[in-house]
Amino acid sequence: MGRSYAVCVTLNDDELLRRIQNDLEDGYDEELELELEDRNVDALAAAIGGRPTQPDHEARRRYFRELFRLQGELVKLQDWVQASGYKLVILFEGRDAAGKGGVIKRITQRLNPRVARVVALPAPNDRERTQWYFQRYAAHLPAAGEMVLFDRSWYNRAGVERVMGFCGDDQLEEFFRSVPEFERMLVRSGIKLIKYWFSISDDEQELRFLGRIHDPLKQWKLSPMDLESRRRWEDYTRAKEAMLERTHIAEAPWWVVKADDKKRARLNCIAHLLAQIPYAEVEKPQVRLPPRVHHEDYVRHPVPAEMFVPERY
Repeated sequence: MGRSYAVCVTLNDDELLRRIQNDLEDGYDEELELELEDRNVDALAAAIGGRPTQPDHEARRRYFRELFRLQGELVKLQDWVQASGYKLVILFEGRDAAGKGGVIKRITQRLNPRVARVVALPAPNDRERTQWYFQRYAAHLPAAGEMVLFDRSWYNRAGVERVMGFCGDDQLEEFFRSVPEFERMLVRSGIKLIKYWFSISDDEQELRFLGRIHDPLKQWKLSPMDLESRRRWEDYTRAKEAMLERTHIAEAPWWVVKADDKKRARLNCIAHLLAQIPYAEVEKPQVRLPPRVHHEDYVRHPVPAEMFVPERY
């Protein structure tokens, strides 16, 4: 029986290759779905007399080629982090709708979630408010061979908490005194800490907020806090300037990503991230699919028809 199965595979090599190709294309369709989300904002801009939306097909092809190349490098980085026991933390900060989530999706899209974890903490509960401020963040720091991406971080205190009055002046000042010490301690412990600020213009944020308002699939992204942050644009600007000035240290400097163009921002951020780490390709043994074992006494039992999901598509 084993021999007849092997012959069957050989005789259907073309079919096998076609199915493998289809599976690969299905994997890349996820990026197309994300791309369609972005195009809703462009359509809205055209509808309200904004920038033209003439599609540059060659530019899109270049974007996808470069994105997939960089994602291939991210897989090499992941393998090296895991093999070397490296500990990596990346912070993503910026105004609402600045594109932090989009770049995090592209970074982690092809990676193993057991190696590359995303941390996006909600507002602290009553118990957490009584803890040392950094305590709930420290619980998510990486062990050896892990990458942790913070979608917002302990810098909430210097941003939303400051602007919205969720912390007092004394708490804010203590935060600014503690952050350099805390981050230097992380670096001394062997953690590589990289901090990104995604910078968008006033007009671009307004456009993206309008896109969310008019897109039913994205309305969940708009909270009352987001809308209030739009009204307090200048307050957030002052808070950002103070944050960058007081927490930009040699051991963990800030890097500002120009983010009005989402695609450029993603590529620039990923390329910069890769350049910050001395990773190398990890040699791996060649993977071979073992032959499936067939037993003469094995009988496959049929699944009752009522258990199947209806095939409506």
